[in-house]
Amino acid sequence: MLNNLEVVTLFVEDIAETKAFYAKVFAADVIYEDDVSYVLNFSGLMINLLQAAEAPELVEPMVVAAAGAGTRFMLTLRVDDADAVCARLRDMGVTLLNGPVDRPWGRRTAAFADPAGHVFEIAQVLV
Repeated sequence: MLNNLEVVTLFVEDIAETKAFYAKVFAADVIYEDDVSYVLNFSGLMINLLQAAEAPELVEPMVVAAAGAGTRFMLTLRVDDADAVCARLRDMGVTLLNGPVDRPWGRRTAAFADPAGHVFEIAQVLV
């Protein structure tokens, strides 16, 4: 019953900067946008970039972690050629955090972060 993940909401400090990053790096359709939110469709999964100041009411009584407190999750994007994708990211001015590197679990991976610190992993299945 609870297995239909529809939206991942990422809290961001600078919506304009993060929106520009996503528009440049990802070829995702825009589903919705306003002054505090930018929702993209990633093959059926929506990513909602939400201005962090708007987030407390969505998670209370929990608190929204401060920017820079460290990463708490990673989103993985499966690709056919990790090296080619990493080269394209570098051409766009995206700095890789690590990789590409072959992992013992059968993937060639590399990671990068958006301006708000959310980490994405590029993962190629090794044969």
